[in-house]
Amino acid sequence: MKSDIEIAQAAALKPILQVSSKLDLNSDDLIPYGQYIAKLSAACIQKLQTQADGQLILVTAISPTPAGEGKTTTTIGLADALNQVLADKNQHAMVCMREPSLGPVFGLKGGATGGGYSQVVPMEDINLHFTGDFHAISSANNLLAALIDNHIYQGNALDINPASITWRRCMDMNDRALRDITLNSRNKAGSFFDRQTGFDITVASEVMAIFCLATSLSDLQTRLGNIQIGLTSANKPVLASDLQAEGAMTALLKNAFQPNVVQTLEHTAALVHGGPFANIAHGCNSVAATKAALKLADFVVTEAGFGADLGAEKFIDIKCRKTGLQPAAVVLVATVRALKYHGGVDITSLNQENLTALKSGTANLKKHIENLQQHFGLKVVVAINHFLSDTEAEIALLSTVAASFGVKAIVCKHWANGGAGAIDLAHEVIRMTEQPTKSFKLLYPDEMPLLEKIETIAQKIYGASHVELSLEAQTALAKLEKNYSHYPVCIAKTQYSFSSDPTLRGAPTAHVLKVRQLRLSRGAEFIVAICGDIMTMPGLPKQPVSERIGVNQAGSIVGLN
Repeated sequence: MKSDIEIAQAAALKPILQVSSKLDLNSDDLIPYGQYIAKLSAACIQKLQTQADGQLILVTAISPTPAGEGKTTTTIGLADALNQVLADKNQHAMVCMREPSLGPVFGLKGGATGGGYSQVVPMEDINLHFTGDFHAISSANNLLAALIDNHIYQGNALDINPASITWRRCMDMNDRALRDITLNSRNKAGSFFDRQTGFDITVASEVMAIFCLATSLSDLQTRLGNIQIGLTSANKPVLASDLQAEGAMTALLKNAFQPNVVQTLEHTAALVHGGPFANIAHGCNSVAATKAALKLADFVVTEAGFGADLGAEKFIDIKCRKTGLQPAAVVLVATVRALKYHGGVDITSLNQENLTALKSGTANLKKHIENLQQHFGLKVVVAINHFLSDTEAEIALLSTVAASFGVKAIVCKHWANGGAGAIDLAHEVIRMTEQPTKSFKLLYPDEMPLLEKIETIAQKIYGASHVELSLEAQTALAKLEKNYSHYPVCIAKTQYSFSSDPTLRGAPTAHVLKVRQLRLSRGAEFIVAICGDIMTMPGLPKQPVSERIGVNQAGSIVGLN
């Protein structure tokens, strides 16, 4: 089997206008970024508002493991399969997913454009600079940081208390050295003072969250103006609008805000736009792209980052809450290898048949299914992302166990066979959308107090016994509850466990969710609860993926995966 990048580079891409024509888009609807990448024009997005919505299919997964689950690959493979099934019905499916961050591309995880024969292309461009959206988001974020420090230097007319400033700089790279920094600042009169701050990775920034939740440029500008950057000496909030920053920030984001159009290896249209992480942010692609895709296609396959306890919960309790979107069906991706890992098998032994460990590990699968069905009222199908090491006995056991949980489990071979390998999954997804809808619901109401919201997620979704707040978090909670108790909460925790301890595999119960810090995202309109040891600026591993990446004599990128 060729590597992902070899498959992508050998593919014969079609001009993006030709791909988009299947969705009744013409040259006036697209802003070309070369032959194979474009953005939807503002006029096109406005034109689409009168069209009916298609069906929204959410792809999520069991709790991630070092073995990999293939959620993005499944998202792409399913969309390709749906187009094969729908070919005679004059209906179309498309992909709607997040943009990759350079942090994992050069760090531990690698790229985020799928794998095998289920990829979006051009793979190298999408994984690297793409259309510059993340650069624009970083620039807007850092412009606000520069304006804050400049305002203080120029006399501090707003009477900002430097010690209260919460706004941090960001960059789209894993750089642990920048987590905590000391700024040696001075005002125009020459007085010096030190201020503790730091960098977040761009995908964890509030600007990224705002970018992905805004419904229009005017909404984007309003949300940017609502960002709270700190307090005055009298403890009154200071907003970005007080610094008159929102106009320039919006100008930097104007072009980036238009969704990017690319294609899969099978020429299915894909909107790839926005990219908040799901472990430290809300983990969903932009609302602008999702809403546009629903106007363009009969079926839109989207994904929510990491496991269903993170990405899917935030997709529903933040994105759906804010927009009124509802998934018609949910695909829960699982692998035999990952479930054996959750059953206690060491990563070096995952290719060996182990039915006992597999059955034990399905506790993780069961908990995710129960969460999606009972707490959100969603219809679920399990996609078994097939690996060559999977045995017939393991597949049979997993299918039987899934059936005992009340859902179908379908073996998918899209990594090796493209859309043809996910035809059975496509048929089941269509069948599910034709069935009477269940009672879709949010996990908690807006009026629930903030601590109860955190406790509800911890106890119902994670299986925790209770929540434990640090002294810093307790102090922040008392202040936030006065004005922002109606906001949803965005839990930042490890993706590797239902708990805040990454070593607890399977479906642990009676654990304690330890909340270290609470952050207000006033423009994004949610509260971030930072739990355990999770960092908003990740670090690089001992052997980062970047060590394998280069450019050969022909000028082609190699080693990217």
